[in-house]
Amino acid sequence: MADEYKAPLPNPTPDSKPFWDGLKAHELRIQRCKDCGDAYFYPRDVCPGCLSGNVEWFTASGRGKLHTFSIVYRPLKYPPLQAPYVLAMVELEEGPRMMSNLVGIEPDPAKIRCEMPVVIEYADVTAEVTLPRFRPAS
Repeated sequence: MADEYKAPLPNPTPDSKPFWDGLKAHELRIQRCKDCGDAYFYPRDVCPGCLSGNVEWFTASGRGKLHTFSIVYRPLKYPPLQAPYVLAMVELEEGPRMMSNLVGIEPDPAKIRCEMPVVIEYADVTAEVTLPRFRPAS
């Protein structure tokens, strides 16, 4: 599969490296504030709720619900997924929302519904990079 993936790949920063390392290990790692207890995503060194720098990484469940979605019909120049595909905003069980793709279901608005339970699927797109995708929970 590594030779087949043609889309741009992430370039981890010091702030996001634990997230990408977690995905490679098939773990969804996000951050939590040790002062206010809020979990958050995207990675950063201060809590967006209380601005505390007392934060930690933890392994999230990988479960959530579909918050909203869009079906993309226009193909990209270097598609990681063939059009049509589902662009999804997932609300994780721990609270934060994460943008990803919804896979494992036909991209049909009659079959996809907001609030449907989803679970992470780890896509090893190269030997070094794993991407998070979500599929309907069974």
